[in-house]
Amino acid sequence: MTLSSRILLPLAVSALVAGCSSNRPDSAVAYVERPAETIYAEAFQSMDRNQYDLAAAQFDEVERQHPYSEWARRSMLMAAFANYQSNNYEEAISDAERFISLHPGNRNAAYAYYLVAICYFEQIMDVGRDQAATRQALEALEQVTRRFPESRYATDARLKIDMTRDHLAGKEMSVGRWYLRRNYHLAAINRFQTVIEEYGTTSHVPEALHRLVESYVALGIDNEAQQVASVLGYNFPGSTWYQDSYDLLNREGITLEVDPEREDPSYFERAWRRLFG
Repeated sequence: MTLSSRILLPLAVSALVAGCSSNRPDSAVAYVERPAETIYAEAFQSMDRNQYDLAAAQFDEVERQHPYSEWARRSMLMAAFANYQSNNYEEAISDAERFISLHPGNRNAAYAYYLVAICYFEQIMDVGRDQAATRQALEALEQVTRRFPESRYATDARLKIDMTRDHLAGKEMSVGRWYLRRNYHLAAINRFQTVIEEYGTTSHVPEALHRLVESYVALGIDNEAQQVASVLGYNFPGSTWYQDSYDLLNREGITLEVDPEREDPSYFERAWRRLFG
C-alpha cells in the first residue's frame, strides 16, 4: 500500500549538451569509455523518457568509468533516485546510504536520508501484514527530523512520522482485538496498554481505552474498568467509544465512581498515571 505520492527530484541540474542520446536496450550498458558528462547527459535523457532502469545503469556507468570525478558523486544520488522511481527500493536505499557514507557533509545528504526514509515508507503494508518496513520507515524519518530539523524534508517527514505511528498503533489494535475475541484478556490488555503508552497521540487511543474497559469487565476487575471509563469520558467526552463503555458498565450494573463532566481534573491525571504511568 503506497501512502504517499512520488517525490520530486530536488537536485540542481546543470545544463546538458543537446543532441546526446542513447539507443542501448534497457537491460545493460556496454562498457565504452567516454567522457563522464556524456554518459551523465544520456542518463538524464533516459530519465526524461521514464526509462528509469536504464538511467540507473547509466548513472552507475559514470561511477564505473570516472569513480573520482564530481560527476560520479552526482551520479550516485541520481542512480538512487532513478531506482526509487522504478520502485527498486532496495537498490535505491543502497545507493543513497552509500552516498551518505562517502559524502556525509554534502549539501544533498539531507535528501539522501529523506530518500531512504521514503523508500521504506512506501513499502508499508496493511496492518494485517508484518510491520518491519513500518518500523524502519519510522526510524529513518526520525533521522531526517533529528539531523536536519530545519530542512524542507523535515517538514514532510514529521507528517509521515504521525502517519507511521498511527499505522503501528493500528497493528497493535488489530492484534489486541484478535486476543479479545478469543478471550485472551491479559494478552489483549497488554496490546491496548501499548497503544496508550507508546502511541498516545494517535487516533486509536479512544478505542484502546474502551477495549480496556471491555477486558477488565470480562475479567471481573470492576474498579479498573470504572477508572478507565472515567478517564475515557474525561479525555474524549464526545466519543462513541465512551458511550459504548458507559452503556457496557450500565448493562453490567457497574456505576462510574466519578462523573467525568464534574470531577476535579487532578483526579483523572492521577488515574492516568496510575493506569498507564
